[in-house]
Amino acid sequence: MSWLKQIKQSTPIHLCLAVTFFTSGLVINATQLVLFVTVKPFNKTLYRSLMYYLCYSLYSQIVFLTDWWSNSRLILYIDPEALKKYFGQEHVISLMNHTYEIDWLIGWSFCDKIRVLGNCKAYAKKVIQFLPIIGWAWKFSEFVFLERSFDKDRELIGRQLANLLAYPDPIFLLLTPEGTRFTKSKHEASVKFAKEKGLIPLAHHLIPRSRGFTTSLPHLRDKCPGILDVQLAFKVDDKIAPTVSNLLCGRSVTGYMYINRIDMREVPEKEEEAAEWLQELFRQKDRMQESFHKTGDFFATSGVPRVPQHEFKPRLSTLLNTAGWAVVTITPMTYYLAKMLLSGEILFFSIGAGILLTFHILLQKAIGMSKISKGSTYGATQTNHQ
Repeated sequence: MSWLKQIKQSTPIHLCLAVTFFTSGLVINATQLVLFVTVKPFNKTLYRSLMYYLCYSLYSQIVFLTDWWSNSRLILYIDPEALKKYFGQEHVISLMNHTYEIDWLIGWSFCDKIRVLGNCKAYAKKVIQFLPIIGWAWKFSEFVFLERSFDKDRELIGRQLANLLAYPDPIFLLLTPEGTRFTKSKHEASVKFAKEKGLIPLAHHLIPRSRGFTTSLPHLRDKCPGILDVQLAFKVDDKIAPTVSNLLCGRSVTGYMYINRIDMREVPEKEEEAAEWLQELFRQKDRMQESFHKTGDFFATSGVPRVPQHEFKPRLSTLLNTAGWAVVTITPMTYYLAKMLLSGEILFFSIGAGILLTFHILLQKAIGMSKISKGSTYGATQTNHQ
C-alpha cells in the first residue's frame, strides 16, 4: 500500500502528530501541577496513582509510533515462568545496554505489555527536568535526577529512591550503567580507559560506570527484589535503521530483546564485589551482542542458556489513547483555522499557522535530541567508572 506509506511520510501528518503530542503534553503537565499542589501534600498514594494514568497517557503516544504507526516488532527471549510470576508484579531495576537511538522507546514498548508503562522511571540528568512536556512529566512523577557529581548524587539517590519505592504499584526503574549512548569515539575512549585500569575492554559496549549502581544497592535491597538484565539488539544488515525518524515515517523495525530476572540476593553486598559483578554482567552482555551480530542469535556462541522466544501483540489502549487525544486537539484547531481563513481574519490565521510551525520545529528538535550524536561525552570524568 504505497499510498499509505506516502501518507505516513508526509509533513502534514507529522504536524498532526506533533500537535497531538505537544498539546496533550501541556494539558497533562498542567494537570500534574494542579495535583502536585492540591493532592500530594495530603495524600501521596492517591497522587502517585493519578500520576500513573497521566504518564501513561503521555508515554503511550510514543509507544503508538512503534506498535501501531510503524508496525514494528519486538522479539523477546524470556523465561515464561518468570514472566508470569514476577514481571509487572514487583519493583525492579533494569540494567540495559545503551546502544541505539530508540532503545529507551523499545523498553517502553515492553513495559506497556506488562502494564507498568505509567510507572516507568529512570536515572536522568538534572537539566532534563526543566524541559517542557517530558521533563516536567518526569519531575512531577519523581524520577531520579542526578547532578553528575558523585558527592551530591550519593545523597540524592538515597532520598529519591526512597520516594520511588514507596509507590503503591510496581516500579520499573531503568539504569543504563554505560552512562551515555554507544558511539565509535566513545567506544575508543572506553577501550583506552579499560586498558589503563586493567579492565577487560568490551567490543560492543562501553565500560559500565558502577558507582551509580553500587550506591543504589543499599536502598534497593529491601524493597526491590529483582534486577532485570536487558539486552537489546538490531540486526546489522537491516535496511531500515532503528531511529525515531524512521518510526515517525511509518518504517517498521524489528528489535530483539533478551530479559533475565536476577534475584537481588545474588548481588554481592560489598561495594567492590558488587562493582565487579556489574563488570562481569557487561562482559556477558558483550558476548551475547557478539553472538547476535555474527549469527543472529544471542545464545549461539555466548554461553548463555537459551530461553524461549515470545512476542506480545500491541495493546489497543495505546491506539485509543492517541486517537482520543488527536480528536480532542486537532479538531478544534482545524476548525478555528478554517473559520479564520474563510472569514478573512488573516492576522489571526497567521498567528495560528505560526503556532503550527512552532509545533513542527519542536518535533524536529525532539527528534534531534534523540540522535546518537547528541549523547554526552564519555569519559569526561573517568573516575566515575569505578
